[in-house]
Amino acid sequence: MTCELVTPTRRAVLGASGALFAWAFIPRFAHAAGGRDPRFITIILRGALDGLTAVPPVGDPDYASLRQSIAMTTSGPNAALPLDSFFALHPSMPNFNRLYRAGQAAVVHANATSYRDRSHFDGQDVLESGYETPGRVDSGWLNRMLEGLPKGDKVAPDTTLRGLAVGANAPLVIRGKAPVLGWSPSSLQPVSADLPPRLMALYTHTDPLFANILAEGIATGKIAAGVDVKSRGGPGDPAGMEQMARGAARLLAQDDGPRVAALAFEGWDTHAGEISRLTRLLTGLDNSLAAFEQELGPSWKDTAIIVATEFGRTARINGTDGTDHGTGTTAFLAGGAIKGGRVIADWPGLKEAQLRDGRDLAATTDLRAVIKGIAVDLLGASPATLARDVFPGSGFVAPMKGLIV
Repeated sequence: MTCELVTPTRRAVLGASGALFAWAFIPRFAHAAGGRDPRFITIILRGALDGLTAVPPVGDPDYASLRQSIAMTTSGPNAALPLDSFFALHPSMPNFNRLYRAGQAAVVHANATSYRDRSHFDGQDVLESGYETPGRVDSGWLNRMLEGLPKGDKVAPDTTLRGLAVGANAPLVIRGKAPVLGWSPSSLQPVSADLPPRLMALYTHTDPLFANILAEGIATGKIAAGVDVKSRGGPGDPAGMEQMARGAARLLAQDDGPRVAALAFEGWDTHAGEISRLTRLLTGLDNSLAAFEQELGPSWKDTAIIVATEFGRTARINGTDGTDHGTGTTAFLAGGAIKGGRVIADWPGLKEAQLRDGRDLAATTDLRAVIKGIAVDLLGASPATLARDVFPGSGFVAPMKGLIV
């Protein structure tokens, strides 16, 4: 396949239309569990989420003394929402709490990737590439997983399953050889109704290839458009997160749309003023999960969403009511296909001797086991392919069982 260079003018038209690639297929998974038509959504939180604030272990006797001014409780103003007798949930996540109570959301606590240093860039590389060490940014694990999934029904020959990349720049996790549809909320003012047909008439005669791409881009934009938010914020803004989620869900809900998607939300580094910052960000994440539920409609029952970050934060706060780069953190699971209503944790404890390097929540769950478990039980992925191609070098990490209904 040859690729034609896109001039600035044509690139602007493509970006405004909302599509980077076209698709002509029905991406159904041939061996999905129970004959379902699943959706799998990965949300990356860039900046390192503090899992001890998002899901505070209020039942741990050492929690309050480590957290001091930012410790959460289940009583009083802004009380955390009890999940069980030991863990609670940040009060900014009432939608997740509702899904948790309905058995459609779960928490995986004290998890991490194979990365154990403290660089955001390297940590994100490992999280999104799926390799055990940083520096391998040629493709992401989600894209390689797409390549290795059993092929389903096709409309046209020589087509493969495709994913959806949401945002101005495709997250690394979904970049690679497998074709990907790209969509990003437009920051431009709506154009007049007669402009698209005029452009189509022009390019149909002068540039048929671009005319086809433009036609499908317009169709994609129409499906994902109309998001009712108060502002057009970016991926680090609560309104922007919700807008991205709603648009993505509308595309995933289509019978002939993609079934796998990746989004990245920014700004989760909380070195100072953590409580106010996470209150805002977790509100955006929570509203995004609700947007997926609402827009996916009947497809929600076969949906699994994983929310993951590159590493956690220190167990002990610093001098500015924040936390520094750590290790163990929290992952969120949501969707009608998730066997929820539980916190999945082999809790390591918060005593100084139990902390990694005397400062971090230790990681007792490998995040790759969680992803593998969903891929096998929801999408019909091969454990051998996951160990060999999707997460190279992870043969010792078995897929976690029992995550999918």
